[in-house]
Amino acid sequence: MTPSLIIDAHLDLAMNAIEWNRDLSRPLQEIRMREMHMQDKPDRGRGTVCIPELKKGKIGLVVATQLSRYTPPGSALPGWHSPQQAWAMTQAQLAWYKEMEAIGEMVQITNLNQLDQHLALWNDDQIPDENKPLGYILSLEGADSLVDISYLHKAYEYGLRALGLSHFGPGRYAPGTKMEGPLTALGVELLREMNSLNIILDVTHLTDEGFTQALDIYEGPIWASHHNVREIVPTQRQLTDEQIKLLIERGAVIGGMLDCWAMDIRFIDTVSDPWQLNVRLENLVDHWDHICQIAGNTEHIAIGSDLDGIFGTEQSPWDMDSIADLQKYQGILAQRGYTQKDINNIFHGNWLRFLRKSWKA
Repeated sequence: MTPSLIIDAHLDLAMNAIEWNRDLSRPLQEIRMREMHMQDKPDRGRGTVCIPELKKGKIGLVVATQLSRYTPPGSALPGWHSPQQAWAMTQAQLAWYKEMEAIGEMVQITNLNQLDQHLALWNDDQIPDENKPLGYILSLEGADSLVDISYLHKAYEYGLRALGLSHFGPGRYAPGTKMEGPLTALGVELLREMNSLNIILDVTHLTDEGFTQALDIYEGPIWASHHNVREIVPTQRQLTDEQIKLLIERGAVIGGMLDCWAMDIRFIDTVSDPWQLNVRLENLVDHWDHICQIAGNTEHIAIGSDLDGIFGTEQSPWDMDSIADLQKYQGILAQRGYTQKDINNIFHGNWLRFLRKSWKA
């Protein structure tokens, strides 16, 4: 099949570059070889994402994150001991994106004109994909690093266009995955300030109570960048049918993620093996099918892979070696009865429609 343009709405590129010390401009095998004797992280030598592989897979546009957690006293989670330190890390990550721009490997997309120009480039078959820059929309995963509300405006000025209030554990603006409870007072204030900037709210990682609050308070565009279905994987991290219905009513798009524990309830991270449990790329289609049955169409599902989000091939579908294998979904979806129009929706059409509507104002 001819490769089709893919938009991936969740990749922690700068985290991998800065904290994992991966030169993502280099070939994947070279990055893996660099890590062959390293044992500080469980995914060493097993990464799946780099800029050459993204281009090989015709993944021409991504939502790329800044990610830096503040850890309060008593928390077992890794993180920074002050919001100022967390902010400083996000600025290091921002500097890496700017360095990739400086060498022509990436280009930031912040508005419709830039989006249209970038799409025209990636639709130009006269230019080899490896010679095209990777487009990125900047997102902040977890708002801990915003020292106070004024920092939201600083971030918007350098191109931040999407924001999730929480990540894992306790948060300054909202509790996250594996937690319960409402948004903090700061979180409520932040949502109201986001309204003035029309920043996309990413509901991923919110608690159930925080999710409901956020949808009640926030008037701007909302998406779920990397979320699967709780009916299939019954953990708090995934979306309930009622949450899916609410997102559909708001015109949201839900990005399916490829972390094995979010695809198959049997999988235990750092313990299970994808091959032994037969966790394949097709598992995600079960989640997409479920959302489509609720929506009555394919207009609210897409890709938000989260690949190399603190895991590698040890926690990814066994029939995937690199992110370029996202192209396999053309055949997988066709075999499951999806039309070419449906596949185009999932690969790029739904994210593009969402962005055009959100940024039109």
